[in-house]
Amino acid sequence: MTHPAFRQVVLDSENARELAEFYRQLLDLRYEPGDEAPAEGEPDPSGADWLVLLGSDARRLLAFQQVEKLERATWPEGPRPQQLHLDFSVPSLDELRTHNIRALSLGATLLDDRIDDPDEALVVLADPAGHPFCIFVTAD
Repeated sequence: MTHPAFRQVVLDSENARELAEFYRQLLDLRYEPGDEAPAEGEPDPSGADWLVLLGSDARRLLAFQQVEKLERATWPEGPRPQQLHLDFSVPSLDELRTHNIRALSLGATLLDDRIDDPDEALVVLADPAGHPFCIFVTAD
């Protein structure tokens, strides 16, 4: 018997192109052929529906689905808790600081700053669509 193979994580967004661009730049990913951003002023039919980002090995990692309305998570409190979040790791505290600043400059929002936590240095951010994600330091 074969088991289902993991394909990708899909994030809903009211602006799939904007969210895909955020993660493409943050994680240095590339678009699946045919999903690239159009030239300035050109129509973007792919961005109005579904986009896929690939890793350096050409494996699908993240997909973005256009939705009409998306209620933002209200983590850590509130009526809409996060239902999923992404974890990213970096090898050093200096890189955590650098990538935190990069994520903020790309449009992320800081939700929790624990960079100076001696036990587990991390930041919790929300991407431009409001999906929480963490960046933390790990040796592996």
